[in-house]
Amino acid sequence: MNHLPEQGRADAAGFSPRERRTAKPEGTESLPAFRSAEKKGGGTLAFCLGILLIAALIQAAGALKGDGLVFPPVGEILRAFVRLLGTAQTWRMIGTTLRHLLLSVAVSAALGTALGVLEGWSPFFRAMLRPLMIFLRSIPMLVLVIIVMVLTPYRRVPVLASSLILTPMIAEATCEGFLRIEPELLDVYRLNSGFTPQVLLRVHLPLMAGYLKQAWINAVGMGLKLAVSTEYLVQTRDSLGKAIYSSGYFNEYQDIYAYALIMILMVLLVSGLPAVLSRLAARRPAARPYPLPPRDAEPGPAKTDLPA
Repeated sequence: MNHLPEQGRADAAGFSPRERRTAKPEGTESLPAFRSAEKKGGGTLAFCLGILLIAALIQAAGALKGDGLVFPPVGEILRAFVRLLGTAQTWRMIGTTLRHLLLSVAVSAALGTALGVLEGWSPFFRAMLRPLMIFLRSIPMLVLVIIVMVLTPYRRVPVLASSLILTPMIAEATCEGFLRIEPELLDVYRLNSGFTPQVLLRVHLPLMAGYLKQAWINAVGMGLKLAVSTEYLVQTRDSLGKAIYSSGYFNEYQDIYAYALIMILMVLLVSGLPAVLSRLAARRPAARPYPLPPRDAEPGPAKTDLPA
């Protein structure tokens, strides 16, 4: 009879019974990567099918309406898209609108994150700021743009008006993420430190990363629509809003759809910035995490030197 323990016995291949039970079958090590690639490929296919669906809807609307001017064929839209991208004027307009978008999202992200953290940290400030957030979230964009137009120069309207509308959205997401943090995770750090800027940057914001990322994506999509709409209303020079106004005035509807396609690509590029930055940060050496509070050593028998 073999009196060796289970972890000491080995088969002909040199594996113990425990290693045999926990070993993965051959060929399954690459399954997670394969499934990730398969999922990514399925998402790309679905996105392309979504673009074809939009084209089919435009064609169906043109057939039902019987108006080829308002609903031009997809071929004309694609030719207009390629033609517009080949001109320097279009790239200047893209740069102007992109600058308005990034500035408005940056201002609203800074204000919204600060206000959201303040609301999540203090119930008093949350109740005090609630009427202001409801007002900014409920006021019609046209009314807000008119107010901003009266108070500021026209060149600043796209940034200020968009920032005022996006700030409540980001503040609400930040406050929700702050309140959703598990109290047990924060109690560990409260033993060593109070609520400091270092704890906010290294503890709270990483735990709210999911809410902040979703708020960024929503703000980029909404911010581009707000920027183009305000450019359309105030007739900002060398902007996509002004170009859409001119195309509608001259009944160049294929250019309008082409500009819409350009704006869709802009949203996809800007909303993907957090993923790109996270990948770049992952390639760098990980920063030293916020230190946990020291644990007291458990009492135990004192170690003594044994005689030789």
